[in-house]
Amino acid sequence: MKNLVRLEEFMFFILSIFMFSKLDYAWWWMPILFLVPDLGMLGYVFGTETGAFVYNVIHHRGLSIASYILGSLLANQLILLIAVILFSHSSLDRVFDYGLKYGDDFKHTHLS
Repeated sequence: MKNLVRLEEFMFFILSIFMFSKLDYAWWWMPILFLVPDLGMLGYVFGTETGAFVYNVIHHRGLSIASYILGSLLANQLILLIAVILFSHSSLDRVFDYGLKYGDDFKHTHLS
């Protein structure tokens, strides 16, 4: 089952590459911005519960989907870019078992 979930997440990552290809940005923006969502780990400076909350908000695909819808409605390429980067990052994180965090420990995720 775990491999099936990983495959699904990998296909979401492939979808995000396709979505990025439809934007008006040069290809090199995706690898440059790909790790930016991990700045959410800075929330751990304020403790594990705050860190988990900040990390989870940034890595929640609901945020990326809502952002993509907003960017589409406003025809705003920057919001669409942010949405695609969030979606791609979160999907590839889940391929490697980096899931949403529980408040007790950074290593305790919804996938472990």
